[in-house]
Amino acid sequence: MDSDTIYQLKYHIPKKELHEGLFDLIFKKAKNKEEVGNNKYIQIPDSVTTIGHSAFENCKSLTSITIPDSVTSIGDCALKNCTSLTSVTIPKSVTSIKDDAFMNCNSLISITIPNSVTSIGDCAFWKCNSLISITIPSSVTSIGLCAFVNCNSLISITIPSSVTSIGYNAFAHCNGLKSITIPSSVTSIGAYVFAYCNNLISITIPNSVTCIGAYAFAHCNSLISITIPSSVTSIGYGAFWNCNCLTFISVPSSVTSIGAYVFAYCNSLISITIPNSVTFIGNYTFECCNSITSITIPSSVTSIGYGAFWNCSILSSISIPKKFESDMNTIFKNLDNIEITYI
Repeated sequence: MDSDTIYQLKYHIPKKELHEGLFDLIFKKAKNKEEVGNNKYIQIPDSVTTIGHSAFENCKSLTSITIPDSVTSIGDCALKNCTSLTSVTIPKSVTSIKDDAFMNCNSLISITIPNSVTSIGDCAFWKCNSLISITIPSSVTSIGLCAFVNCNSLISITIPSSVTSIGYNAFAHCNGLKSITIPSSVTSIGAYVFAYCNNLISITIPNSVTCIGAYAFAHCNSLISITIPSSVTSIGYGAFWNCNCLTFISVPSSVTSIGAYVFAYCNSLISITIPNSVTFIGNYTFECCNSITSITIPSSVTSIGYGAFWNCSILSSISIPKKFESDMNTIFKNLDNIEITYI
């Protein structure tokens, strides 16, 4: 390696933490911070135990970094915007990866997270566009919000059974993601977790999940079918909105409410069964479901939102409790030539 591209952190460091405030002191023999930022390789001495806030943020020429076994924590924004960084090995001494730690490292191809890590912070790998694979070890119990959002090259990921919570937007816009298995340790799928995963074909939801959050699978345009387990009691606002290839879905009898826009613009949805357990159907829930020809609303339903079945263009048969007779023009649109049966 050319000596001009190497800059070793071998000068006296008065503290055991590298952070933005110490940057100029640590690199006092360099002319300025930008000069250090132009180096391609940095070796951190084993006297350092923490890589703190923004320690190497915006070092855009950095391609490689050696993190010693002495380091236990990688702090907020530690390597944020290191756009030339291609790989990094996190030592087994590290227990936490903080918020934004590798955000926008868009040349990062692979990373190995050791089984010492218990949490992956919010936005930790946001917009790592070149990241093809990542192994989440069984030590991790939580994945932060937006942790892997916009990781467009990520094809598959396995979430270990140790994980109990997956944060808001965690895997949203992962356009290369084709399949994912959620472990039985997870009890809820948060808002936008897999939204805009345009190539996601299949997903397994375990029986442990009780709630599917708002827009959880919105705009998953390749998703053909999904099985909602009998443990689920509520489906949030827009959960499957605009899943254009979704042809069939079965709502289990454990579900009591179907939120607004849940299946709106699911243009390929041929049929759906609403179980007797459902009491509430939200606003615009099935709007523009243009492949549904018939719908049966059970007598258990006590509330149907405005426009719940608007613009279902080939709907020809409706079975609905008589108590909704006066509301038909707000629930449906263009009732001409539709056979209506009141129950």
